[in-house]
Amino acid sequence: MNELKEAEETEMRREESQMNSDSSKKSDLRAVEFIPAEVRMISGCEDHQTSADVSNVSSFGLPDPAGRSGGACTSTLLQVLYKNRESTENLSFQEVLMRMRAILKTKSFSQKPQLSSSRFLDIHQEFRIVPENFSGNRRAVIIGINYRGLRGELTGCHNDAKNIKEYIMNVHKFSDEEITMLLDDGYHKNPTKDNILNALNDLVSQSRSGDVCFVHYSGHGGKVKDKDGDEDDGYDETLIPLDYKTAGQIVDDELFTTFICALSSGVTLTCLMDCCHSGTILDLPYSFKADGECDEMVLQEGFNFIRENVVQDEVNDDERNKSMCEGCALL
Repeated sequence: MNELKEAEETEMRREESQMNSDSSKKSDLRAVEFIPAEVRMISGCEDHQTSADVSNVSSFGLPDPAGRSGGACTSTLLQVLYKNRESTENLSFQEVLMRMRAILKTKSFSQKPQLSSSRFLDIHQEFRIVPENFSGNRRAVIIGINYRGLRGELTGCHNDAKNIKEYIMNVHKFSDEEITMLLDDGYHKNPTKDNILNALNDLVSQSRSGDVCFVHYSGHGGKVKDKDGDEDDGYDETLIPLDYKTAGQIVDDELFTTFICALSSGVTLTCLMDCCHSGTILDLPYSFKADGECDEMVLQEGFNFIRENVVQDEVNDDERNKSMCEGCALL
């Protein structure tokens, strides 16, 4: 009797697994249609969480940090990747995120890193920014915003940008000429809304099949009320450009339609978003949370592949400041 019950339960699990697999394949057809490129994003936290700025990154063991302060997500990822280079071990996507979470937890950070993608990604495969079949050019956009003199001023975002630039140049052979740096440091081009969107649009127009792109954002992230009903929590996630008071925020729907969906087929894009409320800032259909409970990527139920390019309405200064600064921490 027990053997019969076990056999029935095994068959039920097999059928459920097959149904999930079939669902993923059907969803992948829509993903390929609407999101031609292979897109992966590592975010520093879930949508409802804030991402910490750390006052001293020396404990993260980076080889040559640009300064004392930095983002917890960026510093932790670099610590994991640099340490892995010292061994013969090839870490998987899952192992990278779980090690990030373990380090963050030991340092008393509650944020949980998240991986999302445009395809069903086997998180047990080797973590790579440049795929094995790479045959094209490497391009990157790196954005660091400290908001000097503004409410919610940060101190580590320029350092994050410089540390990431050093990593992708030394480890992944990106050339300086193909890296666009946007920093509010008085030296680089300012990370205004137009400059950020233009830099991303340049990636779209310049990249072809076989190319690899990398985007890093370190700054404030926010939330605004969802206009088209595609967000479960009722809020769209946003990036906060330097001129947010006059130009407004960059809404996830805009990033999805004008950047993510516009990239060519055969392009591989990896993004690192070190900001608050960043879990679904690119609105990708598949996700994995480093919470110790997930063992594979899951499709967001009812994911909306078709959406309008939403432009943020005018809001008053109090609303802008609240969406920018609420919950942010300098540790």
